[in-house]
Amino acid sequence: MLVVAEREQLPVSQARAGEAAAWDTLFRRYQLPLYAYVIELIQHEQTSLDIVQETFISAARHIGSLRNDERFGSWLFGIAHQKCVQRWRKRHREKETLEEIAAAPPEFEDDPAALLIRQEQEAAFMELLNQLAPPQRSVFLLHFLEAFSIEDIAGITGAPLGTVKSRLHYAKRALRKLLEDQANENSA
Repeated sequence: MLVVAEREQLPVSQARAGEAAAWDTLFRRYQLPLYAYVIELIQHEQTSLDIVQETFISAARHIGSLRNDERFGSWLFGIAHQKCVQRWRKRHREKETLEEIAAAPPEFEDDPAALLIRQEQEAAFMELLNQLAPPQRSVFLLHFLEAFSIEDIAGITGAPLGTVKSRLHYAKRALRKLLEDQANENSA
């Protein structure tokens, strides 16, 4: 999983000035990390691709509202997060659940046995992760898979710092319990 670093030099001011090459650089830098985050939340390939595209369109429209160029990554993930929340709300209104959305296709590797084992492990973990409430799953993914700080996650999700800490705590506790329950089922 790609990790987003906030301290690298990015052409944010050039993008704000409308330079296409700067936007291209930003897109190439954040396209995969955003997709990885969104696909873990939405679990549907085309919808995730759409959200990433919508995120960059929104970022281009609202880049003037970004106050600190060094926080571009967190700001961009915040936009993507809000777009995911909007999709969840829309799905909820339509009485659809996230579990009904198809999973992403597997990756290809040279060693089929290793690929199969990794896919089974990832699928088992994602099955457990999917049992968490979306707000808990979101902070867990942002913190552990994208390596954002608690403060950055608060900015991305728009939740107070204490709420983010609480969601992360309960997400870890719930995952630990789910893992224990799964281990007990397997040993029985």
